[in-house]
Amino acid sequence: MTDLHAPGFPRQQVAERARHGTAMAFPDADGYGTTMFGQQPTEPDAPLDAIDRTRLVPPVFVPRRLERLIDLGREPVVGDAELATTIGGFSSPLPVYVSAFGSTRVASGDLGQAVARQAGRLGIPMVIGENIVPVAGYGRMAQTAPSSLLQRITEYAAAVPDGQGGVVVQQSTEDADAEVWNLVHSDPAVQPLLESGRLAFELKVGQGAKPGLGGMTLVPREKATALSAQYDLMDVFGADSDAVLRCSSPGTFTDEILRHQIRLMRNNYPRARVWVKLPPARDVGEAAAVAWAAGADAVGVDGAEGGTGWAPRAFLGHVGLPLAECLDRVDPQDHCLLVTGRIWEGARATKCLALGARAVGLGRAALAAVDEDPRSGLVNLVECLALEMRMLLSSLGKYEISELSREDLWSEERHKLR
Repeated sequence: MTDLHAPGFPRQQVAERARHGTAMAFPDADGYGTTMFGQQPTEPDAPLDAIDRTRLVPPVFVPRRLERLIDLGREPVVGDAELATTIGGFSSPLPVYVSAFGSTRVASGDLGQAVARQAGRLGIPMVIGENIVPVAGYGRMAQTAPSSLLQRITEYAAAVPDGQGGVVVQQSTEDADAEVWNLVHSDPAVQPLLESGRLAFELKVGQGAKPGLGGMTLVPREKATALSAQYDLMDVFGADSDAVLRCSSPGTFTDEILRHQIRLMRNNYPRARVWVKLPPARDVGEAAAVAWAAGADAVGVDGAEGGTGWAPRAFLGHVGLPLAECLDRVDPQDHCLLVTGRIWEGARATKCLALGARAVGLGRAALAAVDEDPRSGLVNLVECLALEMRMLLSSLGKYEISELSREDLWSEERHKLR
């Protein structure tokens, strides 16, 4: 089993959902009728942010339920709550997508392929992260196929239902040098996705794990010299270590550069959707507005809680805005806002949607689920999350996921929800 533990990440709960699916939305059935159940205590090591401290609050008067009753000719029930939505131009049965986890050893090989297959079965969009081609190859050569970009795309495409989902290929500064988007766009194996409108390219501006920094990779000492002209190399682990830290540029952006990049994407790849990935920066609201005005189909934001990437310790607890603050600063209006950051169950997901997100991304949770059950772990996890969302939506007297709003929330920090 892969080590996917991290402070605040509920590895055990995710594993149980991956094994048992929707049953984990409820207390143990064996105790029904013989055990007193009540409010469950918060996990002692789980951090509480402003989203966790917020409560969903159903109303007494439910005019939307009355409308639904008239339409159906009966009282609405949980199963009548509809979760289907459009995510960055893709039709999805749920307001959920698989967020990027790139070229890390944890995500490569069998785990990455298992995620692709199960995301395809679910019909939800999947983002494939940066640096896969520089690290593992594109996939046309047999020796690179197991962890390649092309392999993940083909596994997903073989499983996804017609008309649902889509693949999003992320590109960083290193990927641009490798012409990743050109490779994907011109590949005959990808044409069915492109022709059906289910391919997107995502411009990576930053990430949650280490906002303001570029990619960091450990390389063998014997390869470091060959990379010195292109990357910043740091011998941080001492001369006795074979590992050398290779740092890439985070890229340079102004509002005009971002607009120009999006225009280039639209001109060069007119049949592909355009996504933009933003870090939890202090001007994240301004950057999102620029991206949407330039024509982005979706803007994704990692909260500081997001990101599976390898990062300096000083960044993990001290750099970047929490997801709640990002949601407070970004005004999506009618645009598609996507968020990630410790999402694995229905309550936090529903709160994020009520705070303005169109969909939520599963990153570390997706990896943990397929690590627990390579055949159905992610499917089980998402089905449990979806059941919780339907129950929560129905309890609020609403039956379309787009109807969620800040009126459905209460918090002692009310000023953050206005």
